[in-house]
Amino acid sequence: MADKLTYVSKEGLDKLQAELAFLKNTRRRELAERINAAKALGDLSENAEYHEAKDDLAFTTARIQEIENMLKNVSLIEDGVGGTTVQIGSTVTIEVGCKNKSYKIVGSNEADPVSGLISNESPLGSAFLGRSKGDRVDVETPAGTSTYTILSIS
Repeated sequence: MADKLTYVSKEGLDKLQAELAFLKNTRRRELAERINAAKALGDLSENAEYHEAKDDLAFTTARIQEIENMLKNVSLIEDGVGGTTVQIGSTVTIEVGCKNKSYKIVGSNEADPVSGLISNESPLGSAFLGRSKGDRVDVETPAGTSTYTILSIS
């Protein structure tokens, strides 16, 4: 099975690389020191500090693997891709009801709907992909179907 592409902006890529460097170079070393200090306390069977540090190390190792897999399959999103159709990296201004809203279509890793960053995999983001200015888009939500009109794409 082919790995799934991870769509990220330049800033998102920088954050992932910085997190990976921190986890590999700093966090793992700190956890190894915690494990060694806990081992020095003696009986490991009832040593909560030892078990907690081992659990933290396992979590950190899993996160390192996750980030490395993402970076192997990364696709960089170009900002302000423009064009006549919505694509990953586009900023879309829409009208819903009597309100105008703007959303930037990003990869799922960077999604933050409160900040106007929606995932290309979300119902709203996937409904906008491939659409053009003036298109009316119906999106099924838990509250019912909402109709959005695309006002601009940048």
